[in-house]
Amino acid sequence: LTLFKLFAGIVANSGAMISDAVHSASDVFSGIIVIVGVRLSARESDSDHPYGHERFECVAEIILAVVLFLAGGAIGIEALKSIFTGAYTELSFRNPLALIAAITSIVVKEAMFWYTKINAKRIDSPSLSAEAWHHRSDALSSVGALIGIGGAALGFPILEPIASIVICLFIFKVAFDVFKDAVDRMVDHSCDEETEAKIKACAEEIEGVEQIDLLRTRVFGNKIYVDIEIGVDSALSVCTAHGIAEKVHDAVEDGFPQVKHVMVHVNPLIEN
Repeated sequence: LTLFKLFAGIVANSGAMISDAVHSASDVFSGIIVIVGVRLSARESDSDHPYGHERFECVAEIILAVVLFLAGGAIGIEALKSIFTGAYTELSFRNPLALIAAITSIVVKEAMFWYTKINAKRIDSPSLSAEAWHHRSDALSSVGALIGIGGAALGFPILEPIASIVICLFIFKVAFDVFKDAVDRMVDHSCDEETEAKIKACAEEIEGVEQIDLLRTRVFGNKIYVDIEIGVDSALSVCTAHGIAEKVHDAVEDGFPQVKHVMVHVNPLIEN
C-alpha cells in the first residue's frame, strides 16, 4: 500500500498523496516496533525483572509516538513550504491514479483498523491498540488527501498542501494520545474507577470481610497490580484471618484476568 501510494503520488504529481505514503511507511516501521514490544512483554519474570516485562509495551508505545511525531512534522513542514513559496500553483493533476490510491487506502486502512482493534482487545495489548489507531489516522489522512487531490483537480491547487497539513494534525493527535497512554502506564497510573469498584465489590462478597479499609491499583504495562486492606473480626485467629485474605486474593485474580497480582493486608476490626 505504501509503495502504491508513493508511485501514485509521483505519477500524479501529488504532494498530498506522497505525504500519505510517508504516513503509511511509518505504519510499517511502527508495526515492527509493536511486534517486538509485544514479544518482549510476554516473556516470563526472571531474576532481573521479578515483576515481569509488561512495560516493554510502554516503551514500544513511546517509540511509536516519536515516529508518528517525526513523520507528521516532516509532512507539515513540506506543506507549509509549498504554501508560503507558492509552489502549489505549479501543480497539475492529469492522472486519476492519486484519487484511486486515496480511495484504496481509505478502504484498506479502515479494515486494518478494525482487524487490529479486535485483536488488541482479544490479547489485551495497549501497544497493539495504539497501532490500531495509527491505522485509523492513516485512513483519515487518506480522506484528507482525497479531498485535497480532488479539489486541486477541480482547479483549487492550494487545497492539496492544506490537505497535507490536515494529515499532519491527524498524526500529531494520534502521537499525543499514544504517548499519554504510555506515560500513564509507566508512572503507575491507577486503573479506571469502574474496574476498581468491581474489585472492591468482589472482595466485599467474601465471607468474613467486614469492610474494605483501602484499595489501591496501579497499571503495569497491560496488567494491574492491586493492594487491598480488609477489616475482619479482631477475635479471629491468625490462621482464620489469613484464610479470608487468601480467598480475597484468589477471588480477585480469578475474577479479573488483567490483574497480575493482589496484595491483601488484614486489619483487625475493633468495635467501639
